[in-house]
Amino acid sequence: MPVIDVLDSTMHYVELGSGKPVVFLHGNPASSYMWREVLPLVSGHRLIAPDLIGMGASGKPDLAYSFADHARYLEEFLDALGLDDVVFVGHDWGGALAFDYAARHPGRVSAVAFFEAMVRPVGPAELSDQARARFAMLRSAEGEARALDSTFLITTAYTGGVRTPLTEEEIAPYLAPYPSRESRRPLLAWARSMPVDGDPADVAARLNAGADWLRTTPEIPKLLLTFDSSPTLLITPALAAWCKDNIPSLTITHCGPAGHHAAEDQPAPIATALTTWLPLLP
Repeated sequence: MPVIDVLDSTMHYVELGSGKPVVFLHGNPASSYMWREVLPLVSGHRLIAPDLIGMGASGKPDLAYSFADHARYLEEFLDALGLDDVVFVGHDWGGALAFDYAARHPGRVSAVAFFEAMVRPVGPAELSDQARARFAMLRSAEGEARALDSTFLITTAYTGGVRTPLTEEEIAPYLAPYPSRESRRPLLAWARSMPVDGDPADVAARLNAGADWLRTTPEIPKLLLTFDSSPTLLITPALAAWCKDNIPSLTITHCGPAGHHAAEDQPAPIATALTTWLPLLP
């Protein structure tokens, strides 16, 4: 698989096809591996799926792995490949990074598709007691120990954040990049980056800027993929309704039952939705 120099490190990526660039951005604790059953079903475009810095097979430089760090390395990655007029497909934090990049680089993004992504900071009333307790735990010393001294963040994502738990063989590539405490720090940093009641403020500000971009760009086609039947879903019916009411030029396609890590549960419907939508882009 290709690897390219980016700043003081390297970034690994998967590439298929040719034509207009479509960049697939994963979230936490994923990698380009999450797209393994989606990309082969999407044709007619140049499909690029990087591993974010510190994740997957990309380098793990000495960073805080803040949202700003990820945005900086992603920007340099896109520049290193000479990508412009990009279509983004973003999941989880990958969606937030896509909105952030588009807000800071108007004219360089021609369309964006997203699912189970952070479309804006979460309001206090939108978090369940269970979710609030999990975020609080991960910001504690106990949470740090669980996240860094075990594979807790990965195993819970792919056994509890999906409708069908992954087998040991399927989950192994997600686990392989994180054999040690130090290697797992990017995952904990992401887990602690979710703004709760406005904290951390810098991430909340960037999510708000991304939401402003979504609301004020009627010239940019957007695709939201929704799912059902799981308590782990981030984009609930209420949030999907907010998107419908607030995001112009938005197509919403329902892709069936899935957990938050929906590409594991519904890869074919995701690919079908993209294959239907991409040819309609200007």
